[in-house]
Formats: sequence, structure tokens, C-alpha cells
Amino acid sequence: MSSPQVALLPDGRRLHLQHGPIDLVIEAFGTREEVGAAYRQARDRFQTVLSELMAELPELRRLVPADWSPEGVIAARMVRAVRPHTEEFVTPMAAVAGSVADEVMSTMVQGRNIAKAYINNSGDIAVYLTPGETLRLGIVSELFNPTAGGTADIAFEQPVRGIATSGWQGRSLSFGIADAVTVLAKSAAAADVAATLIANAVNADHPTIDRMPASSLDDDTDLGDRLVTVAVGDLDMTTINAALDAGAIVAQRIETAGNIVAAALFLRGEKRVVGVTSVAAFVTGA
Repeated sequence: MSSPQVALLPDGRRLHLQHGPIDLVIEAFGTREEVGAAYRQARDRFQTVLSELMAELPELRRLVPADWSPEGVIAARMVRAVRPHTEEFVTPMAAVAGSVADEVMSTMVQGRNIAKAYINNSGDIAVYLTPGETLRLGIVSELFNPTAGGTADIAFEQPVRGIATSGWQGRSLSFGIADAVTVLAKSAAAADVAATLIANAVNADHPTIDRMPASSLDDDTDLGDRLVTVAVGDLDMTTINAALDAGAIVAQRIETAGNIVAAALFLRGEKRVVGVTSVAAFVTGA
């Protein structure tokens, strides 16, 4: 196994941690001394993240048994995030990126005087805020065109501490056809799994949609032979609206259960937004 890579980005403000598939960009706000100490804590915690996950990977790729308690701290975060969704097909891997971001954030800010911070794990973001602080996060409406088309302003008083985006052209395989689904939740792990499930639900049958067994695309997938989306052609408005409505129903159910704060669903220039009342300026401009 390769060694973790650690470097400050050229702007001198952000820390980059990379190991295998895990790729974190971190920015903390505070005095130089406190930020430096926080970055060292993040670096030290990151050293064992991948090996911890690998130790329990076979179990993490399966449906969660009711009586299973993983040994690793990150694995435990993953399991907690998926347990509210056991009525769906979902394994703890649906929460891996968000759980890593949450865990590194928890360690990074411990004992440090940091005003605010974020950890971006390839689009799944953990947020830390202190009283009076706000973070503005960009929202993309197309994963294949990762330009911010809107924003979400997250304030300390709001319950959001995690944001995640999923879609059929993201780094993970999807059952659905969403260009992007962005979810705000109380943790990055909770946002991660919810974004996956909602993106899966943005779906429809249409002759221009191509699907293949997940196992034919990735030998190590936790999805087995289930069909995943590999291409989406031209869609009529009836199909677009039906797919977005199906996803919005799932998003509303998850929001009503208290497992997310808000979600924005995008497909071919159309969108649905669920649960925006407590999040200022969510998807403004998108």
C-alpha cells in the first residue's frame, strides 16, 4: 500500500491529503498557529484512515446485519449513517466518503481555537462552525460540469454540518439518471448516503437510457449484478419531470424522518428542492 501524501496547496491556505481513493482538501480559519496545529492533527489522523477501512472492507460492502458493530471508528460512522435506511438496498460504502471527512474534521478541531473549517472529500464535505460564523458552499447542477450554479449559505445556528452530491456521472455507480443531487444534513456521512439514495430514485424507463450490471464495470462493487446507468440520451419533459418527482418523494421522506435538512435535485436544466426552510439562500442562482 502506498504512503499517504500530504501537502499545502499553492495558495498556502489549504491542506491536501491523499491516499489511494481518498482525496481531501481542507481549509481552516483562525490564527496561523492554531491552523497549523489543526492541520498537523488532521495529517496525523489521516495516516491510518485507509488501513482501518481496508481491515473491515468485506463487511462494509454487505448489507448491515442488525447486530453488527464494526471495530473501526470510521466504519462505525458509516454503519450509523446507513441504519435509518435499511428499507432500501444500501451498504455502509454509501457513506464512506462523508464518514472519512467527518472523522478527520472531528480530530482536526479537537482542542484547537478554529473559527470555521471544511473538509472536502471529492465533493462530500464536512463543515465546522463556531457562533457567528457562516460558510458559503457552491452547488453544482451537473456533475460532468462541476461549476457552481448556485450556493448554500450555512450558518452556525443551522443544523447543517455536512453536504454531499451524487449523480449518475459521479465517481460512484448509480441506479438513477440525476445530473446531480445535493443534500445538506447534520453530518457529511448522513448527507453522503442520502444523496446516493435520492440520486438512485431520480429514475425513469426510457429508450435513450443505457444500463449495465455494476459487476461488469467494477469487480469490487458492492452493487453486484444490479443495473446501473452508463448513458443518458435525449429526454422529453414528461420523463424528466417524472424522474425528478420520483426522487423528490424519496427526498421528502428522508427529510420528514429528520435524516436530512434539505436536498436539491437536478436533471437536464430542471430541479426540485426539498426542505429549504432552515437553510438560507439554498441553491440561489441554480
